[in-house]
Amino acid sequence: MKQFYNSKSLLRLSFLFVFLLSTITVVSSCKKDDDDDGFKDHLVQFEVKTSAGGEIISVVTQVGTSQSTMFNTPTTPLTSPWKSNEFFVNSSQAQLNLDANAKLPDPDSELIINLYIDGEIVRTAKQKGKGELVASIDYSFLEP
Repeated sequence: MKQFYNSKSLLRLSFLFVFLLSTITVVSSCKKDDDDDGFKDHLVQFEVKTSAGGEIISVVTQVGTSQSTMFNTPTTPLTSPWKSNEFFVNSSQAQLNLDANAKLPDPDSELIINLYIDGEIVRTAKQKGKGELVASIDYSFLEP
């Protein structure tokens, strides 16, 4: 009878141990699900500028899949330097693009575009020359 009692206690302890181990595993795995995979918000701003006498013709910005195109018209002039408003972008958006074209008067004239993230320039593109020039920046939060 004593041997039966010991095996019954051993069985109960085994079930208790398995239950506790399962509970701890589930709780710790749920705790890991609470984080957001490291995505965070960043303050973003686009900038386009030309040297003296340059005229911005158009600016195209894209955040994720949302694209915006602006043309230099009498009712909506694009003056140099042009800057977008600052806005927040979650790094899950992955892709940021900035394209601009401008008409430049001299061979030494420059078209410069900048991408600011959290107040710092992370990408710059420059084009130098006379005539109509295009500059492009592509940036991905997912690339190291």
